[in-house]
Amino acid sequence: MTHARVPLNIFGVGFGLAGLATTWRIAADLGLAPAGFANALVVLATAVWVASMVLYVSYVAVSVGNLARDLHDMTGGPFASLAVIVPLLLVVDGVQPYAPHLAQVLVDILVVAVVALGGWFTGSWMRGGTELDRLHPGYFLPTVAGGFIASAAAAEVGQVQLSQMMFGLGFVCWTIVGSMILGRLVFRPPLPDALVPTMAIEMAPAAVASLALFFASDGQVTTPLALLAGYGLLMVAAQLPLLPRYRALSFSLGTWAFTFSWAAVASAGLLWIAAESPPGEKAWSYVLLAAITVLIGAIATRTLVAIAHHTLLPLPATAPNPVSV
Repeated sequence: MTHARVPLNIFGVGFGLAGLATTWRIAADLGLAPAGFANALVVLATAVWVASMVLYVSYVAVSVGNLARDLHDMTGGPFASLAVIVPLLLVVDGVQPYAPHLAQVLVDILVVAVVALGGWFTGSWMRGGTELDRLHPGYFLPTVAGGFIASAAAAEVGQVQLSQMMFGLGFVCWTIVGSMILGRLVFRPPLPDALVPTMAIEMAPAAVASLALFFASDGQVTTPLALLAGYGLLMVAAQLPLLPRYRALSFSLGTWAFTFSWAAVASAGLLWIAAESPPGEKAWSYVLLAAITVLIGAIATRTLVAIAHHTLLPLPATAPNPVSV
């Protein structure tokens, strides 16, 4: 009997939902929405993360080689980091408001896991043999996303020095890995369709780094934040020429790569609007909140349709090193 393969980017579903929960939690903190909406999304994201973990563990339990093959796969491997990054978001949004001391302990434990896994991936890549054409924006996840999200989480639970350390980790890796990824996108052949949605991840580093700085500065706009905003706006604008390629894609599990990146942009946007208080402040905030909710809600609905038709998970690959994330 042929069983569906469970790719590591299944954790991207919980990642996107957790990102939306963060956006709604920020909206609640700003007095724009009841906290109940954010709490409901945290519960949903947690349930999806747990279900994804159970599904993936069940898949790798069938064969001891599945996990090793997935972690060493030069296309899908980096998505494994989401297994420990998503709980960081869930702790900050779901535990911190109600049990801050417990949240601090959990964040510390998860930061250790993020650094350990990021170190493992970095060391594996340093051994060489990575094909440049296999590089894609998903390579941001283990160290850049992990570092910046850990920084934001540490700032939220009052771990100032830890937040600074993790910001440094994320920023240096963003500078190095980001330049390699952008060079690959510009000068090498186009990404295969399965990886095209990862180009939306290019927006995420500046947005998540901005969230970390906002949380560390009590919502004040600082010079580093202004510098990040410039690059962040460039990456948002860079998505416009990519729209024709995005529209030509068929739906897949990889479509969830759009979700967290745009949620992070929306979250940073809400905090910028609150800090600058432009004319029509509330209207702009509600437009952002509605837009990101509709986008992720539509992708979630399409996912449920795919689940109902048993088309969400790919069949086992017959070729080595498949690009089917």
